[in-house]
Amino acid sequence: MSLSGYNLDNKTKKGLQNCFKRVLKGGMHGIGFSPYVEGQKPGDQLSEKQIRKRLNIIKPYTKWVRSFSCTEGNELIPKIAKEMGMKTMVGAWLGDEPEINKKEIAGLKQLANDGIVDIAAVGNEVMYRGDLTEEELIAFIYDVKNEITNIPVGYVDAYYEFTLRPKITEACDVILANCYPYWEGCSIEYSLIYMKDMYNKALKAANGKKVIISETGWPSEGEGLNGAFPSEENAMKYFINTQLWAQEDDIDIFYFSSFDESWKVGAEGDVGAYWGIWDKNEKPKFYNNTISFKRTKTFLKS
Repeated sequence: MSLSGYNLDNKTKKGLQNCFKRVLKGGMHGIGFSPYVEGQKPGDQLSEKQIRKRLNIIKPYTKWVRSFSCTEGNELIPKIAKEMGMKTMVGAWLGDEPEINKKEIAGLKQLANDGIVDIAAVGNEVMYRGDLTEEELIAFIYDVKNEITNIPVGYVDAYYEFTLRPKITEACDVILANCYPYWEGCSIEYSLIYMKDMYNKALKAANGKKVIISETGWPSEGEGLNGAFPSEENAMKYFINTQLWAQEDDIDIFYFSSFDESWKVGAEGDVGAYWGIWDKNEKPKFYNNTISFKRTKTFLKS
């Protein structure tokens, strides 16, 4: 594998689809779980039925599942995932509302004490959004660490935040770095090199601690950002090269994300709704189930 990944430009769309499906069938380390069905958004109550249905879809393809909240039904995600034999990275969603933060932290502690959390994530991009001060976030991290001593505790943010905020890095047992070449306007041709650089910057800041890429992905639709352009072909190329690099270099990656979610259009612009491997109706986006193949090591020859 070259620094920039495999050259997939000479493939037909059918060949790219076959390659994507082979890599997906080979399995991922982890994936970010998208629980909200069409018409739902954060704040709505999630049902066990919808969570179980979606976890059943992704289970054949991933060892780990990542959840983002411990309230409003999200606490069912790690419970059901554990029941299905998956490992869990469970997040407490922290923002600028103290009462919600209190409930999220209490929920994370309870889930961990129940033995269904393998990695605890205290907050997601809180520094990036500016919802809390650095001191407030660190206090939450140590509060969780004081009660949860048998599993690693970390914080999720953009890779560069761990360089800029050494006190947060020091507080974490594990560094959970979001790495998105797309959001920095990188073209698909150089996206893998760019992500490797992001990862290596987080690795340097970690000072010996384990670094996990907690999110990375590429949208399949929407307007571009500088040199980065959403398309089904680019999304497939990015997934293939990301997963093969992760396997080759033994990097733990949680791909983002499992399902398209329409509510994210408002939060992230038009690309926000199109990060899933499956669409909003829970159908595969990049291949149809009539594509068949034999599992071999020659997956790049289609």
